[in-house]
Amino acid sequence: MTRHYFGTDGIRGTVGEAPITPDFVLRLAHAVGRVLQKDDPHPVVLIGKDTRISGYMLESAMESGFSSAGVDVVLLGPVPTPAVAYLTRAQRASLGVVISASHNPYPDNGIKFFNAQGAKLPDDWERAVEEALDEPPVWASAAKLGKARRLADAAGRYIEFCKSTFPADLTLRGMKIVVDAAHGAAYHIAPQVFHELGADVVEMGCQPDGYNINEGCGATHPQALIEAVRIHQADVGIALDGDADRLLMVDASGRLFNGDELLYLLADDRLGRDEVVPGVVGTLMTNMAVELALQKRGVPFVRAKVGDRYVLESLLQHRWTLGGEGSGHLLILDKQTTGDALVSALQVLQAVVRSGLSMAELLQPVRLFPQVLLNVRLSPGFDWRASLPLKQAVSEAEQALSGQGRVLIRPSGTEPVLRIMVEAQEAHVAQQWAETLVQAVHS
Repeated sequence: MTRHYFGTDGIRGTVGEAPITPDFVLRLAHAVGRVLQKDDPHPVVLIGKDTRISGYMLESAMESGFSSAGVDVVLLGPVPTPAVAYLTRAQRASLGVVISASHNPYPDNGIKFFNAQGAKLPDDWERAVEEALDEPPVWASAAKLGKARRLADAAGRYIEFCKSTFPADLTLRGMKIVVDAAHGAAYHIAPQVFHELGADVVEMGCQPDGYNINEGCGATHPQALIEAVRIHQADVGIALDGDADRLLMVDASGRLFNGDELLYLLADDRLGRDEVVPGVVGTLMTNMAVELALQKRGVPFVRAKVGDRYVLESLLQHRWTLGGEGSGHLLILDKQTTGDALVSALQVLQAVVRSGLSMAELLQPVRLFPQVLLNVRLSPGFDWRASLPLKQAVSEAEQALSGQGRVLIRPSGTEPVLRIMVEAQEAHVAQQWAETLVQAVHS
């Protein structure tokens, strides 16, 4: 059975258009409740959300749907996605629900779920929910309706959790940090975490109005943070996305560090403390410079499909701890069960504090390769996999790059477009081969 509603990260879309409508969300919660009751006669579900105006509507619909199935609900209010994962585990709840569209603009919203251990749920569970959606509802009687309550100190509990992942013998005292929360779910949490660890915090993107989430700020628009670091003469800048599971960082010089670089820094820091790093997981898009730098340190590196859920699957398969994407999703499984921007930032900062070096100095072994990404619109019926000119061009490119570059060709999942990415040590070489491959597609 294929999934009609669930994508790579839950269910997402434009508010007011199927499936992000209150009637569907009510039915979805009811269906999820029925699936939960197959294993747990008295399920308890936690619901968190980001700061979008539509969160109120969807939260109410979801609460009603769970109650109608006899499931108790605990409302967390606006908290980061990783806070829901943590609190679901800490509260011994049956399920955690996040109402968020992450880095998307405010007209979008979505729903994603965590299991009782704070991890994302497998495809089979999502298929079971979709099957339940096709069945007639079974409304609970008045005596068996679920109850709802609010966890008043949800934010405070999560703040303490984040702080607990930072070494007790270190402090951020003397460090000025600009924190850009993207007017999102961490607006009232992120500044407190760094302040309580001793930093002088400059707040950015911490005034949500329901409409400004991710707008011109946060991890999707880091230029604002770069400028703020310069203006405030800060030591570090931290950019989150709307649900605070994505991280980019800036140093005092205004240099921006993406998820690929931060992933290497985390692995290198552990090696420097004589910890074992059995391997690291990236994605098909992870910069080759990171792979080569890790190989020099004797650390195996594997690539998963693009998407943090696939990085997580690969980590669990290999029983490794560190993985991530260039977009800033970083997984540190001995600290948190899912991507957590605040926990990841604290791990980077402890490396900076402990070493006395800047992020740029810690990342000297990594010089990112230029990447050229070109999109080619495909003619109807064209089978790019069977194209002999393209196969020949790819073979020639790979021979020319000879282990010092990469070619990645993949179709878009949403439109008839072929994405051609070439990576090389020199930008003009990457551009030349990318254009050659585009011409081969048209041959």
